[in-house]
Amino acid sequence: MQPNFCQRTRREFLWQAGGGFTGVALAGLLGSDFLAQQAVAADGVTKFQSPLAPKDPHHAGKAKSVIFLYMYGGPSHIDTFDYKPSMVGMDNRTISVKTFGRGGHKNQGRIVEPRWKFKQYGECGKWVSDLFPNLAQHVDDIAFLHSMTADSPIHGSAMLQMNTGKILSGSPCLGSWVNYGLGSENENLPGFVVMLDPRGGPISGAKNWASGYMPAHYEGTIFRSKGTPILDLARPAGLSEAAQRRLLDTLRDYNDEHAAQHGMNQALASRIASYELAFKMQATAPEATDLSQEPAAIQELYGLNDPRCSTVARQCILARRLVERGVRFVQIYSGGAHNDDNWDAHGDLVANHNLHAGETDKPIAALIADLKQRGLLDSTLIVWGGEFGRQPTAEYAEGTGRDHNAFGFTMWAAGGGIRGGVSVGKTDEIGSAAVEKPLHVKHLHATILHQLGLDPDRLTYFYGGLDQKLVGVEGAEPIRELIA
Repeated sequence: MQPNFCQRTRREFLWQAGGGFTGVALAGLLGSDFLAQQAVAADGVTKFQSPLAPKDPHHAGKAKSVIFLYMYGGPSHIDTFDYKPSMVGMDNRTISVKTFGRGGHKNQGRIVEPRWKFKQYGECGKWVSDLFPNLAQHVDDIAFLHSMTADSPIHGSAMLQMNTGKILSGSPCLGSWVNYGLGSENENLPGFVVMLDPRGGPISGAKNWASGYMPAHYEGTIFRSKGTPILDLARPAGLSEAAQRRLLDTLRDYNDEHAAQHGMNQALASRIASYELAFKMQATAPEATDLSQEPAAIQELYGLNDPRCSTVARQCILARRLVERGVRFVQIYSGGAHNDDNWDAHGDLVANHNLHAGETDKPIAALIADLKQRGLLDSTLIVWGGEFGRQPTAEYAEGTGRDHNAFGFTMWAAGGGIRGGVSVGKTDEIGSAAVEKPLHVKHLHATILHQLGLDPDRLTYFYGGLDQKLVGVEGAEPIRELIA
């Protein structure tokens, strides 16, 4: 049977069409504020609110944002910040030591003594290797965690745990939890930004910045390390800024009107929020990512004109500009792809770590100094580290390469209410395992959330019949020794 398209009268057609067109004009005249007051959530009762709107913390947090400097591949703690003088003179000696890495379980190995000299720095007298001469000048602002442990010595699962708290995929990452818990202070920029190494992304890929079982608007937004940070960011030719803003207002009005009339479906709300953010970013992000505005002295401080470290310098300056503008969580990856393109020193330890430390030392030291001179270090929590450390013994019969070590490794934090000039925990005399105050990845996560004003045991998301938490059902205490 053919459908009848003529069931409505001409009077009904004119009334409905006219009402629709005038409704569009009326929406423009009333503005988004009026319609927002009428909008309700999907239950038809609760007032609709953007999922990215700023939220009150559980308690007064000292940090407002986080910059996570991720050293992909696993830097060697005993060659960087975990001073082991007793290893000097032990080179090539075979000892009994339990290790577990890419090469499996072993009960003995050939010692590779640290390849760099260590010196004491700052009022705290912290020992730092010659790999980080610039960063060493800021040890009084840094808290070192020397007894970190993880559940896996394999890159993929260990990275997922460092980023999501779980060794299996499918869970929201740390940046997503922060975005979910606090919202964004800048509606024109993403709340969670990720900058990858131009040599490639890390193993496990986008799972490391995904929102898992949370809505997609909590996932990380990729900013490129070279060229235009965001693809298709420029306005289309012939579209003025005024016209772009009118389009944005129309989209927002549709959002509010649809919520008021029908109740906003969560999936639709997420999609509209993403479109709205894309429009806003076209108007806002070019200014935020324009590093030419930075004074020459700042560019020199970070090493922006030094080919060796220019990529990380650009990322660190951009990270500072983003947190200045209210972005909650920025993650920078040092190292990409596989093998020596990242910190995964299975072959030539010296060549590998000289490369990656040389790329990161000056920019990271500048980031600390720059945030401090702007009065932003107190409200910006910086975290440095990889998915695990490296073993004190050689992986192969010859060479200086080290296998993975999840039994004990070093990370550090600065700013955001963290006590500077302290060291927490210890590994044994050769750095093979944590022996004093072992700290799990979840303790680091709990500390980050606490500094942001979030209770790690109260920050939950209902999924799969459970109130899910970043720190797991058993929970975790913040590392109190770090908190100022």
